[in-house]
Amino acid sequence: MQLTVRDVGRFLGVSEGTITRWIKQRGLPAQHVGGQYRFNRAELLEWATANQIKVSLKMFDHLETDDEPVPSLVEALQAGGIFHRVPNGSKDGALRALVQALPLPDGVDRELLLRLFLAREASATTAIGDGIALPHVRNPIVLHVDSPLVTLCFLERPVDFGALDGVPVQILFSLICPTMRSHLQMLSRLSYALHDQGFKAAVRKHGQREEILREARRVEAGLAAGLTESSARGAGHD
Repeated sequence: MQLTVRDVGRFLGVSEGTITRWIKQRGLPAQHVGGQYRFNRAELLEWATANQIKVSLKMFDHLETDDEPVPSLVEALQAGGIFHRVPNGSKDGALRALVQALPLPDGVDRELLLRLFLAREASATTAIGDGIALPHVRNPIVLHVDSPLVTLCFLERPVDFGALDGVPVQILFSLICPTMRSHLQMLSRLSYALHDQGFKAAVRKHGQREEILREARRVEAGLAAGLTESSARGAGHD
């Protein structure tokens, strides 16, 4: 189900008037249907992450479901891997190195995946500022994996990704998920973590694997506590 202006205002913690202004002035992706704006969840999360706008816990309440439990960000990072000093000579070289590092099942066409990454970058940068990019295709990557993978690569040399803040990229996160819902859930968790100063500092200094995982555990513990509190408040108003 697509979101309304009111929904997006609640999820981003701003007024409906601000949402309308962001559509016109900041490129918030929306479709005009029957005289009203409608929003795609994946595009909204990507835009909010790229513009460093924190998403409300209300978004997590809607995405979390017992029907499709999703691993924690820590588990997804452990499965996807953290790679230091990944060789690169250009943006294309960085994306090729990322695709080669991804722990994908046998038989996955990595060249096709690389072409999809390159096509996405050609349409719009996936850099989100502060030297970080989230390479992905316009529609979430859904491959034959059993559970979500989050792969983190630290490049040997910074690369110009055309980021809005002008900072060259040296940090790549990539998400590979089995379903659309799990992609949204994992992107939400990563976006939330990248708004945490401790986690982001560990990533920006190219911290060691255990330090990054430790910060991710702390962030997710806080997220779980916040969701529990939010649910309790919601139940109290029933």
